Amino acid sequence: MKIKVCGMKFPENMQEVASLRPDYLGFIFWEPSPRYFSGSLPELPDHIRKVGVFVDAPIPYILEKTRDHSLDMIQLHGDESPDFCISLKEELSTVIEHEKGRKGPTGVVKAFAVDKSFSFDSLRSYEPGVDYFLFDSKGPLPGGNGFAFDWSLLEGYTLNTPFFLSGGIGMAETENLRHFLKTPLAEKCHAIDVNSGFEVRPGLKDPSRLQTFIKKIM
Repeated sequence: MKIKVCGMKFPENMQEVASLRPDYLGFIFWEPSPRYFSGSLPELPDHIRKVGVFVDAPIPYILEKTRDHSLDMIQLHGDESPDFCISLKEELSTVIEHEKGRKGPTGVVKAFAVDKSFSFDSLRSYEPGVDYFLFDSKGPLPGGNGFAFDWSLLEGYTLNTPFFLSGGIGMAETENLRHFLKTPLAEKCHAIDVNSGFEVRPGLKDPSRLQTFIKKIM
């Protein structure tokens, strides 16, 4: 199971969290967010994939940030349409080569807020333009609302696209998460996405709690 730590904001804290060897670090490029990232990224280990998180951003802005920060994946957290995702994926395929030698990002993630009224069938039209879905809690913000949703709702997910599991996951969900990861529901779960549940304040993660969490679920 892979781990993504999202909403990283402070360079020194990024390096502290990177030392725990998560698979992904997420950086939010949506200005209203208290975790909005601006500035330059520090040098990070090669094994960590950098994920840029955007909310209804125009494609030129996404491409600019992709080049500026050598992003490896793009996560769309707004009301982006299936056609937008397809167009973005095509544009990303032509992004200039990274300093690491890779050509453009290697994945597009589309996030959806899940509640009892959510229809997973509505995701079929997105599959041609995305590599992963991300399932989050439905709340007032596009993400980082701080509470988990009912994971049993994922029983309604029958598509083949793998997903990230998100939504206020913290230490309190450790046992439930260990149980979830042993169920058929987890077969298509690519990664666990954590954010606000491990913060000292918005954007500043607690490495000690993260380390404990990772050890307990891995």
